[in-house]
Amino acid sequence: MLYLAEVQKETAFVGKGKTKLKLLACQKSEQNWASVPGEEVVPSEEAANFNAGALVLADLTANKQVQRVQEAGRQLVSILQNFSRGQEKFKAQEEEIEQWKQSLTYQSQELNRREMEMEARVEELRQMEADFERLDQQRQQVESGMEEASRLREEMERQKQDLEGAWAHLEGEKRRFDELKSELQGKSSLDDEQARRIQDTLNRLASVVAPTESVREQVNYGLEMVSRQQTILDDHWQRLSQHRAATQQMQDELDRQTQEVQRQWQEWHQAQDSLENARSELKAQQTLFTALQEQIQHLESQRQKLDTLQQQLRHLAGEPVTNEELEHMPLEQLQAKVEEMRQDFEKKSALVSEQMEELEAKQQEVEDLKTQIQQASEYDRLSLQADLNDASEGYEMLKETLDPQIKLLKQIEAELKQYQAGLQRRQGYAVEGGPELQIDLEPVLAVVAAQRQQQTERLQHLETEIGQIQTMIQQLQDTIAQQSSHQDSQRQHLKHLEENLKGQLRSVAEIGGRVNVYQDLLQPAQDNTTDLRQRLEGINGMLAQFQETGDYQLQAINEIRQVVQSLVNVPEMAAS
Repeated sequence: MLYLAEVQKETAFVGKGKTKLKLLACQKSEQNWASVPGEEVVPSEEAANFNAGALVLADLTANKQVQRVQEAGRQLVSILQNFSRGQEKFKAQEEEIEQWKQSLTYQSQELNRREMEMEARVEELRQMEADFERLDQQRQQVESGMEEASRLREEMERQKQDLEGAWAHLEGEKRRFDELKSELQGKSSLDDEQARRIQDTLNRLASVVAPTESVREQVNYGLEMVSRQQTILDDHWQRLSQHRAATQQMQDELDRQTQEVQRQWQEWHQAQDSLENARSELKAQQTLFTALQEQIQHLESQRQKLDTLQQQLRHLAGEPVTNEELEHMPLEQLQAKVEEMRQDFEKKSALVSEQMEELEAKQQEVEDLKTQIQQASEYDRLSLQADLNDASEGYEMLKETLDPQIKLLKQIEAELKQYQAGLQRRQGYAVEGGPELQIDLEPVLAVVAAQRQQQTERLQHLETEIGQIQTMIQQLQDTIAQQSSHQDSQRQHLKHLEENLKGQLRSVAEIGGRVNVYQDLLQPAQDNTTDLRQRLEGINGMLAQFQETGDYQLQAINEIRQVVQSLVNVPEMAAS
């Protein structure tokens, strides 16, 4: 796992000191870093070539064993570039959030309008319930009318049977009349007894003619009731059609609202993903901010050390070391001083050697990149040119840093030789004579001053950079807080919409069920009314036939009376 760490070195009195890495941040993903809690330090000989306080990238195993250590400068530059791109991205997200706000305002107004429409439709549902109650009352009236029609149908059946009996009796009387008529055909006149018998027979025939007026009145009354019932049913059928159309319209509207809510949920999840990315970016920037703060503290500490070294060198430059001073210095102190200077010289010499090797490696890298650029295609040449610029810049920076260190190393070596010569004389060894060694510390002071100036400029650059990062962190926090509040509000709004839709769907389902019940109530009433109308119309047709037969019967009776009157030639009989 990759860590951002600070190099720490412990100075030992004898031999080389231990090198450790203070873990600052841990890489969770490509663009996500998390700070390491506490003061976690791991030993690392691989970082011995780096100066104390340097920021490095360390690859550690699960057991916190260091596998590889590399400079962190380029990685930090890449993080800053990503940070800049993230800033532009969040500005675009802010504009997108503003657009969402406007869209949600419009949607809220549209939903309020739809809620008003739904309230109007709920009022229609209440009206439908009242219509259902009226329909139930009318259904009871229809049932009562059907009972009356059934009673009327029974009465008609009874009268039909009476008419059929009267018709059979009329047929018998007609046969007797035909017999009587055949008897009269051979006679030219009738006696009183025969005339009376014929008159009695004609009276009986006239009395058996069935009256149809009362039955016709009942049938007409039944048809009138059926017509009224059909008018009521037609009104209910029209209401049923209107309710069914309104229910379908409400269902279509709810389907559209459901799709709209689903679309808004999809947009909410996309915005939630953007919010999570923003939170990850904020954590990365906070980690970088912490690392830069620690780097500033380290550079401030180094600058203080350079100030102390500069003061000491100026003191030494004002009071050069002489052989007389070495002669009067206690021997043990002189030995410790020589040993300390020797270790410091070896340490700085090894560091300079490593940096010279690194300088040669960077020079070789620059040469290799130049060769690759000459052989690369136009597309790859742009990428290689950027790598060449970075490598060249690193080479120049390392060279500028290394030259003063070489001069300082030579001065330290000359001073070490002076102290070693003084120690040898004190120990009784022969030392080649020579003039007293004078150390010119002005070049060293110049190098220290240059390094201090570089440290100051670096601190100013880091302070400006950390100020920008702090501003960006504040902007990210404000954006995340605003977006989080917006997401929570939008989530509650969508939940409310879903609950309303569920309630409306249940209401529409209930309305659909009631409409179906409405139709189930209407259809049997319509079938019964239609059947009753057909039966009454059939009875009316039969009454017309009966009326026609009765009229024919009376006409025949009148004709017979005229014949009998002509045969008996009795005025009184004709009058009767």
